[in-house]
Parts: sequence; C-alpha cells; structure tokens
Amino acid sequence: MDQQARAAALVDVFVYVVVLNLFVEYLPGVVTETFTVSLLTAVLLKVVLEVVLLFKGRAVDRFRAAETLPGRIGAGLLLWLVLFGSKFAVLELVDLVFGDRADLGGFLAVSSLIVVLMAARGLVRRLLTPVDETGGRPAR
Repeated sequence: MDQQARAAALVDVFVYVVVLNLFVEYLPGVVTETFTVSLLTAVLLKVVLEVVLLFKGRAVDRFRAAETLPGRIGAGLLLWLVLFGSKFAVLELVDLVFGDRADLGGFLAVSSLIVVLMAARGLVRRLLTPVDETGGRPAR
C-alpha cells in the first residue's frame, strides 16, 4: 500500500469515527461504550466495507459480462446478496468483536449508517482531491 492509499485509509477511519459518533448521539439504538470502542468500531467498519466493496465490484463485473438472461439474473442476485447480506455481516462482526460494548442497532440503522459512511467518505475524498490548473479534477 503506497503512502497516498494509507493516507486515504486513515482519513476514511476518521470520517467513519465522526459519522458513527453522530449516529450514537442521535439514534438511541446505536451505542458505543467509549471513544476507544468507537474508534475500533470505525476501523472494523473500514476493513469490512473494503471487503464488501471488493465483492460488490466483482459482482458488478459479472453482471456486465453476462451475455444471457439467466447469467444476468444470477449476477443480479449475487449483487443483491452482497449488498443485502453485508449489513448482517457488519452487525454480526460488531457483536462478535465488541459484544455489549458496541451496538449498531438493527438492519435499518446499520443500512443507514453504511449509506452515510459511504457518502461522507466520497464527499471528503472529493474535497481532498487536488484540483488541476483548469479548475477540474485530475483523472485517476
């Protein structure tokens, strides 16, 4: 992992800590016992969401590569399974690792949390991406 990727991962964790603690503050079902647990939960979320994004990318590639209707249906179901099942995976992992010290609520709360985490991550990354001389963002 190069320096820029490590910096982006660190910024992601900081963004996740902020978002997670806002959820803790405003949603009674989302609880972290201490700031340390919150920080460790954010690190766990970073790892899990990176794995989910990897699987999602593979499922999308399969969907795009499918040439038959059954192939597209199968790839679409795989994509749905990754997106839907990942929420349960997050809930179970947080429960397994932290027990009663962290609770991300139920399916709807964790789904909302993940959507906001991804949106905040994208926004912060966009804000931190340098702008070239013409005022546009450089191609990656």
